[in-house]
Amino acid sequence: MNFLEVVQARRSLRSYLDKPVEREKLEYVLEAARLAPSWKNLQCWRFIVVEDANGRQALADSMGESNPGRKALTGAPIVIVLCAVPTESEVWEGKDYMMLDAGLAMEHLLLAATDQGLGTCWQGLFTEEKAREALNVPANVRVLAMTPLGYAAEERRPRPRKTMAEIVYHEKWGQA
Repeated sequence: MNFLEVVQARRSLRSYLDKPVEREKLEYVLEAARLAPSWKNLQCWRFIVVEDANGRQALADSMGESNPGRKALTGAPIVIVLCAVPTESEVWEGKDYMMLDAGLAMEHLLLAATDQGLGTCWQGLFTEEKAREALNVPANVRVLAMTPLGYAAEERRPRPRKTMAEIVYHEKWGQA
């Protein structure tokens, strides 16, 4: 696939096949995340790869009972947890670059997974302290997001997107 095809193909998947992910594919998606740009090249992100069923269940337990993401975390063979070290980033003029940098790394990972024929689903609705405890993450590190990683057991249609005219201005705000 070319880049635009990868972007168009990416979907949030919540159902996965009981099929292991090859090491080469896991390393590929982690390498893509590692190469993401960051504020002052500080690279604040860290990733925890959770393959153990008990660990994946503990992460699912950090979510509310009604959260549909629970099934995705326990059903996929791998969960990748996005963490960030706040001291390895900065807030400048009220902009928190840790969140942007970590988000860029996660997006690289999600797109690389799609390129490798794997499914993902960005998860952010969980209790950070429960996830921190489950993974033994130190108090000075934030647990920001997680995604299941595996082969899709479902096919999802594209979601509606805003038109270019709704999101792009030329020269100044509001100018088409």
